[in-house]
Amino acid sequence: MIEYRSFRNSDPPHLAEIWRSQPPDRGTMQPMSAELFEQLILSKCYFENEGLIVAVDAGQPVGFAHAGFGPTEHEQGLSRELGTTCLVMVRASHHRQGIGAELLARSEAFLISRGAKVLYGGAIRPLNPFYLGLYGGSELPGILDSSVAAQQLFAMHGYRPIDRVVVLERTLAGYRPPVDRKQIQVRRRANFEMLEDPPTCTWWEACTEGAIERTLFQLLDKTSKNVLATAMFWDLEPLASSWGVHAAGLMRLDVIESERRQGLGTVLVAESLRHLQSQGITLVEVQTMESNVMALGLYRKFGFEIVDHGTVYRKQ
Repeated sequence: MIEYRSFRNSDPPHLAEIWRSQPPDRGTMQPMSAELFEQLILSKCYFENEGLIVAVDAGQPVGFAHAGFGPTEHEQGLSRELGTTCLVMVRASHHRQGIGAELLARSEAFLISRGAKVLYGGAIRPLNPFYLGLYGGSELPGILDSSVAAQQLFAMHGYRPIDRVVVLERTLAGYRPPVDRKQIQVRRRANFEMLEDPPTCTWWEACTEGAIERTLFQLLDKTSKNVLATAMFWDLEPLASSWGVHAAGLMRLDVIESERRQGLGTVLVAESLRHLQSQGITLVEVQTMESNVMALGLYRKFGFEIVDHGTVYRKQ
C-alpha cells in the first residue's frame, strides 16, 4: 500500500535516486545527487517540508511532488496567492498505479491550505521557486514537451494550457557576428560593456539566481553613459554537464522602450555571443514565449534553432 507524507531530512538520497530513474530527457539534469538536491532545492529560504510530498511503498520512497509559490509584485517577499506544482516524479516501476495523480492532488491541497487562489502546473518566471539549473534550460519553461508523462498528468487532472514557450539553441562553432548599416550606427553611439557577477536587484532574484554564475552585457550611450540595453547570461550548470558541453543561457534581454527597433538588441546579442565564444562557450540556449514574434525573429537571425517547447498549465 502506498503511503504519502511530507519531506523528511533523510529523504535526499532517495529523491535523488527517483530523479536518476527517470527516462533520458534533454531538459532534466542527470545524474542527480543528494548533495545537489540539498544545495539547489532544500537550501531555499522559503522551502517547506510540507510542500514536498513523498510517496512511499513499504518504507521506500517511490515518487514525489514539489509545490511552491512566487514573489510579491515588487519581488521583495513571498506571495501565496499563486501556487504551482513544479514537478511530479514517480519511479518507472510504479507507473500506472495512480501515484502521480495522488501526489498532484496532495500538492494542490498544500497550496490551497497556504492560501493559493490560482493553481499552476510547471514553473516559469516569476512563478519559479525551484529547479533552475536542474530542469528546463536557460529558464524554467513550464512543462517541456519532451516530458510527455508530466504534461499528460496535468492535462488529465483539470489543467489547461495557457501559454507556450519556445526553447532555442545555437552552437558557437564558426560563429561570426552579422554586420549591417544599422549595426554600424549603433556601434558608433554605444559602448559594449560586461559585468561579471552583477548584484541581484530584488529579494526574489537573489533567492532564485543567487547560486548561479551570471554575466551582464550592456550597451551604454557614449555621451550620456545611460544604459540602453542589457542581456543577462548565466553559466548553464549543472544542466549543461548532462549535455557534455560548456553552455550559457540567456535569461533576459531588455532594450529601453524609447530605443526599441533601432538595432540595439541585435548589436548586444551579436557582441555577447562573440565574447562568450572567446571564453570557450560552445552552446547558447534561449527561451521566449511563442507569441513573441519579434524575439523569435531576432534569435533566428542569429541561427538559433528550436529544440523543444514548454507549456504553462493552469487549473480550471
